[in-house]
Amino acid sequence: MNKMLAALLEWVDARFPLTKMWKEHLSEYYAPKNFNFWYFFGSLALLVLVIQIVTGILLTMNYKPDAELAFGSVEYIMRDVEWGWFIRYMHSTGASAFFAVVYLHMFRGLMYGSFKKPRELIWIFGMLIYLALMAEAFFGYLLPWGQMSYWGAQVIVNLFAAVPFGIGEPLSEWIRGDYVISDATLNRFFAFHVIAIPFVLVGLVVAHIIALHEVGSNNPDGVEIKKHKGPDGIPLDGIPFHPYYTVKDIVGVVVFLMFFFAIVFFAPEMGGYFIEAANFEPADPLKTPEHIAPVWYFTPYYAMLRAVPPMLGSQFPGVIVMGAAVVILFFLPWIDRSPVKSIRYRGNCYKIALAVFVISFIILGWLGTQPVSDVKTLLAQIFTSAYFAFFVALWFIPKFENTKPVPDRVTTK
Repeated sequence: MNKMLAALLEWVDARFPLTKMWKEHLSEYYAPKNFNFWYFFGSLALLVLVIQIVTGILLTMNYKPDAELAFGSVEYIMRDVEWGWFIRYMHSTGASAFFAVVYLHMFRGLMYGSFKKPRELIWIFGMLIYLALMAEAFFGYLLPWGQMSYWGAQVIVNLFAAVPFGIGEPLSEWIRGDYVISDATLNRFFAFHVIAIPFVLVGLVVAHIIALHEVGSNNPDGVEIKKHKGPDGIPLDGIPFHPYYTVKDIVGVVVFLMFFFAIVFFAPEMGGYFIEAANFEPADPLKTPEHIAPVWYFTPYYAMLRAVPPMLGSQFPGVIVMGAAVVILFFLPWIDRSPVKSIRYRGNCYKIALAVFVISFIILGWLGTQPVSDVKTLLAQIFTSAYFAFFVALWFIPKFENTKPVPDRVTTK
């Protein structure tokens, strides 16, 4: 049997680099030996992507992308399809879980300088994944054809109409496929959500991993392990990703799945943050919900949008600020000019700036879920300013930052 398997593997390797890929990306890919808790979230994001693809395929087997039938098909999945409620709640919970682990993954990058040279392209691929994920979530949000799905999509699509110079209205009509959110909109959103964006997302994930394995993983010390190699060419501070980190990641996967399924079984709506109460009502173009707000992972940007007052009756300035909040992250590798990567060896100025940035983002997320008031608008303006002030601070902090000496080799403290 072993001889037959060896012969089969040899036959495959002659036609496809299976063993070579296994060695390059797992058994002979040397990762720093000092990975900590924060390095779980990349593999968890990959796990959630698989969950979303599998559950999404199962849902499409019974879902009807038709304005007259969509809401009823979701109810059919929930009530009559065997384990349909479980698949649907896994998919809806998975959407929030995806953003949660991606946000934590990005935060780790900010802490340890994973966006700095030579990993700029890895960061850019990661940000493109983030944009694709936002698009995927947006297109999928309309598909249940509930009240909040319908009116939330109406609000977001109408933002494109704020683009001046005669571009906005034709653009929003092109996105909708009609003059209003309708069956045409549902069909094209379904196509983007199920086919187009997943292909882009998977391709970007593959590019992200290839770029990562080309230059090597960062670590909590921000030290390049490739600078110190033994006579055999293996990094002295590196260990094979498999089996060491594949086994370690299993621990993170088990803990994550415990929390994930606890939410799926006991709180899939998460008090209205994952699935709003209004989305259990069929879409009604003649009845506007009392308070329209996006899902929690979009609310920081929604708060920024509302924080900017309209100009000449147009919401375009708010749209610019909201878009700039995402686009500016692409330039982070060049905005932060500090030679030190890890927060362990950076000065207090950076630590304070990062803390203010994270707190601002969280508070903006909460403000985006709340009805508009003068006080909350003022708070949104303050914390939007704090969000952008972080990037301004990064440009100047290296000039007077008191950093600690960075070790030559990784530490295990």
